[in-house]
Amino acid sequence: MESETITQGLKRYSIGEKLRRLRLRKSMGLSELGKHTGLSPSLLSKLERDLMHPTLPTLLRIALVFSVGLEYFFSPEPKPVLEVIRKRERLRFPEAPDRRHPAYHFESLDFLAENRKLNAYYAEFEAPEGSHASRHQHTGVEFLYVISGKLAIEIGENKPELAEGDAIYFESAIPHGYRKVGARRTTALVVVVAS
Repeated sequence: MESETITQGLKRYSIGEKLRRLRLRKSMGLSELGKHTGLSPSLLSKLERDLMHPTLPTLLRIALVFSVGLEYFFSPEPKPVLEVIRKRERLRFPEAPDRRHPAYHFESLDFLAENRKLNAYYAEFEAPEGSHASRHQHTGVEFLYVISGKLAIEIGENKPELAEGDAIYFESAIPHGYRKVGARRTTALVVVVAS
């Protein structure tokens, strides 16, 4: 019988939960896993429910079926990505710090989130109508949704004009730039996903 100290020490690794997640990810039943490991379905069930703790050889037999190393079971669970970014925490930056009259200012909406798969920005376009749209390019794709005002976008040879509520999705490796149209305040949500 295991001591309370060992039971509590093993509990933090959530071995049973990790085992179950691996099995369900492969849509495998306990009987099928038992055939692959040589372990009985009842033993596997007890391991998954943390009613028993596996020996290292038993755990290795299971790990081999799922092509994971033993470290998978002893690594801490990754934290779910969840970050709240308050408006007062955001910082405002010009499109280019050295430009006297930047075409836009932006605020990162997700700067606190670790391991993010996209970058989201709130942009306010300020360059007067008729000014040149400074072009830039980067890998991936970009999505832009106009919150207020009108915005002209130059993407390669294309020059669509977007009004409030319009959106555009494009490959951002193509040189592109933005230009405010009219005197009305122009803002947008910009989401960039690098490839």
